[in-house]
Amino acid sequence: MKNNLLTSYQPINLSMGILVIRLIIGVLMAFYGYQKLINFETMAVSEFWAKEVSFLGMTGKIPLALTIFAELFCSLLLIVGLFTRFALIPLLICMGYIIACVAKFEVIYSGDNGMEMNTAFVYFLIYFGLLLTGPGNYSLDYKVANR
Repeated sequence: MKNNLLTSYQPINLSMGILVIRLIIGVLMAFYGYQKLINFETMAVSEFWAKEVSFLGMTGKIPLALTIFAELFCSLLLIVGLFTRFALIPLLICMGYIIACVAKFEVIYSGDNGMEMNTAFVYFLIYFGLLLTGPGNYSLDYKVANR
């Protein structure tokens, strides 16, 4: 039986798959961060960021700024594949905080359309998988490492 590009394991498939995952997940998370950035002043004084979010004893603008750093700037690094594993650490911490402190470890819950999954948990799993695999061959990390 003849192997073709779709049914055989080849490194190009792996690297292309990692690239697609990096691009999709990075762009989606960057939109979250961008929305927080353009609404920074109003969000920082909102009851949620002022009272419900307390990161290392800080509330308001500081945890919001750290979240924007993770969601926007680290996602942009993830998209281009630069310092990928280092960029994933703040993203994992951010999603882990949401899972633990905001969602109270509620990963699956009853929603409007039946059972739903916490999106922060999905992001956390994808980020963890990318941390294990690395950025792949189509990244700036790969280009810099192979000079």
